[in-house]
Amino acid sequence: MDYKKAGVDIEAGYESVKLMKEHVGKTMRPEVLGGIGGFSGAFSLSKIKDMEDPVLLSGTDGCGTKVKLAFLMDKHDTIGIDCVAMCVNDVACAGGEPLFFLDYIACGKNYPEKIASIVKGVAEGCVQAGCALVGGETAEHPGLMPEDEYDLAGFSVGVVEKKDLITGDDIKPGDKLVAIASSGVHSNGFSLVRKIFDMTKESLNTYYEELGATLGETLIAPTKIYVKALKSVKDAGIRVKGCSHITGGGFYENIPRMLPDGVLASVNKASYTVPPIFKMMQKKGDVSEEMMYNTFNMGVGMVLCVDARDVEATIEAVRSAGETAWELGEIKAGEKGVEIC
Repeated sequence: MDYKKAGVDIEAGYESVKLMKEHVGKTMRPEVLGGIGGFSGAFSLSKIKDMEDPVLLSGTDGCGTKVKLAFLMDKHDTIGIDCVAMCVNDVACAGGEPLFFLDYIACGKNYPEKIASIVKGVAEGCVQAGCALVGGETAEHPGLMPEDEYDLAGFSVGVVEKKDLITGDDIKPGDKLVAIASSGVHSNGFSLVRKIFDMTKESLNTYYEELGATLGETLIAPTKIYVKALKSVKDAGIRVKGCSHITGGGFYENIPRMLPDGVLASVNKASYTVPPIFKMMQKKGDVSEEMMYNTFNMGVGMVLCVDARDVEATIEAVRSAGETAWELGEIKAGEKGVEIC
């Protein structure tokens, strides 16, 4: 009896590391010390120590049951982007710059090419966010997970000057909401998505004219990473008062997280066109509109709160970073919460 016969293939682990090195290398920043394969990732604080009052920010998350879609489609090169996005977008929400990222992959069996494909996506997400992939872990769990399945989670650390922290504390009536478009469903609500649609290869490969793609292609589209868009707003000299990443819980749970007591976020749903995938899910699943806005991002990946005089400049700064933005609504006096009208 040996470890391989018990279900853990150490040689496959070595091969996975070998295959992923090329992708990890693309994410390196000058502050990274050493290379892949050490017991820990080293990141120099030489630049941070020159900051006036640096605050470290951190975020950790996974991709939820969206990984089930990756299994069904046998497509594993974008799910890592989702994982990175879920972490770095939260760091960016507080005004931070993501510095480095680590991933954790738990699998029933280590198939080196599949693991390398997952890490390729993680590395691409890190490139989009401008952060370094300084380490990670791939753990085989024979007997605990099916051989062809895995789960993916990540952890990111960022930094921001204390004076630049986005806290929402001074949001007031009359301030405006600016939306940044999502790329689709992102990585939340997939437990409901999988109930609405028949998750079969035939169903996922079905082309829909209104989507302009197959159902599978639409659903697996990776989560947008908003780090560069928010940096563009900051570099334009605009002060973001509040920022909300629209993830699980949709509008009703996430927007109030940036609000102080005594104000209400009023969302004008007529300010944009909800993407077809959400309309399709609402109709096919007979889901109420309130539940849709309470579960999905409905085409809005990030909501910023800015002074009314900064709306146009904010939209232009986001657009200059390659993203779509528009005025979504305003802040009113009232009980902390969201109204969608």
